[in-house]
Amino acid sequence: MCIVTGIYALIRRVPAASVAMLAMAIPVCMALSLGIVGATIAPTTANAATPQVTGVRVGVYPAKTRIVLDVDSSVTFKSFVLQQPYRVVLDMSEVTWSPKLRNPPKGGLVTGMRFGLFRPGSSRVVLDSTGPVRVAKAFIIPPSGKYRSYRLVVDIAKTSRQAFLMSYKRPDRKPEIKATSRPAPLPVPFKRPPARPDEKKLIVIDPGHGGVDPGAMSRSGVWEKHIVLAFARELRQSLLATGKFRVRLTRDRDVFIRLRDRIAIARRAGADLFISVHADSIGNSRVRGTSVYTLSERASDKEAGALARKENKSDLIAGVDLDDQSNDVVNILIDLAQRETMNESAVFARKLVDELGKTRKLLRNTHRFAGFAVLKAPDIPSVLVELGYLSNRSDEKMLRNPRQRKRMAAAMSTAVKRYFERQQALNRP
Repeated sequence: MCIVTGIYALIRRVPAASVAMLAMAIPVCMALSLGIVGATIAPTTANAATPQVTGVRVGVYPAKTRIVLDVDSSVTFKSFVLQQPYRVVLDMSEVTWSPKLRNPPKGGLVTGMRFGLFRPGSSRVVLDSTGPVRVAKAFIIPPSGKYRSYRLVVDIAKTSRQAFLMSYKRPDRKPEIKATSRPAPLPVPFKRPPARPDEKKLIVIDPGHGGVDPGAMSRSGVWEKHIVLAFARELRQSLLATGKFRVRLTRDRDVFIRLRDRIAIARRAGADLFISVHADSIGNSRVRGTSVYTLSERASDKEAGALARKENKSDLIAGVDLDDQSNDVVNILIDLAQRETMNESAVFARKLVDELGKTRKLLRNTHRFAGFAVLKAPDIPSVLVELGYLSNRSDEKMLRNPRQRKRMAAAMSTAVKRYFERQQALNRP
């Protein structure tokens, strides 16, 4: 208890410092003790000057698989490969995308394809490959003859694992495939000033997925990333209407944000509460209902564990290189501090369940636990809400209905208000 409380207090109070400085506290502590219908869910439209991808083709040849993107104006680009799982990533100037993504033809080296905004100014295509591959060629052909568009061509060829690793680990590779969306290292302590009685609490709402990571798809073809963004905006409006809270969204457009960036946004802003919103999809179309998750080292059940593993793959889906991970000392520091906020997260989760149950069908054992990466801010009570199942017709219909989303948002807003009223009551002398 001494370690937990001491480190928690350290993170909450000290001025912004480096990870290394925080990590030095651990040996000292250890020595002391041994323990969406319509436009509201449509993607954001870029301005007219943004290049547009108008077509995509995948061709399978004996020695290669060729991907061709038709673009209405020239773009800058770079390509690289990643492993675990094997992927080819194509980064280019920000573009809009009009063609529908279809499954690549069988027999080639590409098994799946995703596209989206990776960060402002940069779009990304991620190609899942059958195994270790190399980018044999990547070039642009200007318009000519019957071709009125620029053609961005990428040729992918099979390679051995040994050759892949030699290429993957080349020193000159690092600047190119290092993640382009990187925050300051975590944890970055936030110096929270003493709260004033009249200070409005800051709620950070995190619409899951986005950009090149679309999330689940509904039965009618609507992506999770659009539905949860529409809901996050409804929740923001509902919270602001109370006059009691400040609200920030981790994303307010269709853009990819790394999991740890989402945490960093909340911590840098000095959030008092973090709410991540998602909408799941599973094989059993009869399953429906809302569920609420909080962080735990052990999953409450197999379904919760499987969901956490799926959500934690968000960075991989978006083609992020995860080779550089936080060192073990810093992870220990976070784990110890997190225990202090897990109880508060559970308290808020129970209030959410109470309020949502008045307006919405809930999944059995509504409050569940699992190791969601996005809930690992050590000093902010955090929950992940699965609004419903896009694989279920009733849930999808509800989530695409603005009136139903508004009712759910109002219920969650009431839960937030009740949570902070409880805090205020506990803090009275």
